[in-house]
This record gives sequence, structure tokens and C-alpha cells, in this order.
Amino acid sequence: FETQDGIEAGLAGDGHGGSLPRGSGFLNRLAQSMGGQAAPVAFTDGLPMVMSGALSVPNVSLKGTGRTPFDARQTQMLAQMYKGTRFESLIAEGFELRQTVAEQAEAMRKHEAAMRSAEGESMSGRMEEMQAANRRALSARGFEQEARRMAGLMRDKFNIGFIDVGGWDTHVNQGGAQGQLANLLDNLGRGIAGFAEEIGPTWRNTTVVAISEFGRTFRENGTRGTDHGHGTVYWVAGGNVRGGRIVGEQVAV
Repeated sequence: FETQDGIEAGLAGDGHGGSLPRGSGFLNRLAQSMGGQAAPVAFTDGLPMVMSGALSVPNVSLKGTGRTPFDARQTQMLAQMYKGTRFESLIAEGFELRQTVAEQAEAMRKHEAAMRSAEGESMSGRMEEMQAANRRALSARGFEQEARRMAGLMRDKFNIGFIDVGGWDTHVNQGGAQGQLANLLDNLGRGIAGFAEEIGPTWRNTTVVAISEFGRTFRENGTRGTDHGHGTVYWVAGGNVRGGRIVGEQVAV
């Protein structure tokens, strides 16, 4: 994963020629260059390399129920412990972010419950027809749900964000037009589409970049999958992105 670290650090060339501070991610440096206009966040369990650096960046996972890890009494105790220290503002910001995420998750849960109830009343006796019609509809589960929640937070509070999506190590039963990899790509595409829809008019000024160094071999291995290979592609999407084309040339390896 050294190459991925080099990408997240924003190192040029072979990833070893930079003179950047250790643990400096390119999104953290971008946020620093924006000064007071930057509002970065990482939607991850831990702070990723790309967001590491001199600027303090909050992180919060959108997986699971979104419940706050502390009750009101515990929150007050922790805030009191760090009062008057250099961590006071960071602790307050962290509690505020987690409370916002929890409230957002609860609002989404109620909305989905109401939608299911309304669908149940209006579509009684026609469930098979509805399911057949919705086979290709966007799902509210998995990555798309996380992407929609991320869009809501970025629309209202943040302007630089990061999230990671795993599961791409397809050594076994990768599949072709259908199968494991196709499902992963479909899930990723639906997540980006859901993000664009949820963020609304702000999409015009938003750019989404999907990056990875995780190339695969062209040759299938003995377990109907592919192994680690050279090369990869980046996806760029956004309201002002002139898409529908492939940019750049393949470099011989």
C-alpha cells in the first residue's frame, strides 16, 4: 500500500522524490491553502493519510446507526476534563459533529420508515409488480446511503470531504459483466449518483474524484479472479466537469 500512501500524500513521480513533511496529505495542504474558507472532514473511523497534516481535521464514520458514543453526562465530564487546554475546541467540535451525524441518521431512519409505510398503504396487493419495477432503482442501503448522508453534511457544513470504499481485492470469483466486480462498480456508481442528487444545486460547484492505485492483471488467475497489477484509472465527476471521455495516455510498464 506504499503507492496509495504516495497518492494520498500527493507526491510526484515515483512517490519518493518529495520533500513534504511526514504525514502530510494533499487534502490537508489544500485546506491550509484555503485559509478560513476551508471546512474539511473525513467520513472514516480513523484519520486517513490524505487528511493528515498541520491542520486539525475531524473524522466521523457514517456506518452503523449513527448513535452518539457518549450520553449527556459523559459528554459534560469529558468537556470539563479538557476545558482550558489546547484540546478544548477540538473536543467540542468532535461532540458537535457526532451529534449532527446522530440527528441526521435518526431523521433518515424516520423518513425511510414513513416511505415504507406510505408504500405499504398505496401498493397493497401489488408488491410483486413494485419489486419487478424497482430492480434497478437506487437502494437506500450500503454505500449510497452513506454517500447521501455525506452529501447532506457537506451541503450544510463542510466543503472538503473524504470517504473510503473497500472490497476491491477480487482474487476469487471476480466475474465479468455480472458478478462481484460488476456489483462493486454498480454500488460505487449509485453512491456517486445519490451524492449528486442529495447535494442539490451545490453539485454545480462540486468535484468528486475516485482514486486508487489498486490495478489488476488482465489475465485471470486459477480461482476465477485477478491479482495485483500495474496501472489504474481515476474517475472525475461534478457539475462543471466535461465528462463522457477518457483523458490521458497509457504508460508502458
